[in-house]
Amino acid sequence: MKLKKGLVQIYTGDGKGKTTAAIGQGIRSAGYGLNVVMVQFLKGGYTGELSTIDKIDNFNIFRFEKERDFVWNLSKAEIEELKKEIRTGYEFIKKIVDEGSCDVLIIDEIMGAHYNKFISTDEIIYLIKNKKESMEIVLTGRNVPMEVIDLADLVTEMKMIKHPFEKGIGAREGIEY
Repeated sequence: MKLKKGLVQIYTGDGKGKTTAAIGQGIRSAGYGLNVVMVQFLKGGYTGELSTIDKIDNFNIFRFEKERDFVWNLSKAEIEELKKEIRTGYEFIKKIVDEGSCDVLIIDEIMGAHYNKFISTDEIIYLIKNKKESMEIVLTGRNVPMEVIDLADLVTEMKMIKHPFEKGIGAREGIEY
């Protein structure tokens, strides 16, 4: 199967579920035989979906960063190292877009990389404007620039109404990661 018309989807907002929605889309697409590539930014640690997706031949996840603390807790040297890793990831994505080497490209937390000034708005726009007609692109993360929203075909906002963190319940293995 090949998509006739690939669109641009964005999952954003302060609520839980952006990555989960993107992975769900990827699993659905893979189930129809589409080749899915997911690149994750700002995520270096193990998450449960990695072992499940590893069993799906046509759904591959790539990470270019080593595991580390949140950006706001990093030293200047660690931030410089992170910038280089993110740059490597972006160049990998750019090559996929330029070659059209997958059907569905999920770029998880690209907006987080943008918010932290590791990737520019123009670089995100480049990916959207240069994708092949048959490629679907799914972008996730908070704080999406309006110029990117304007180019998207679907934008879904996950809005937090209530969260267990407010009760002092931290992230749980198998649920949040």
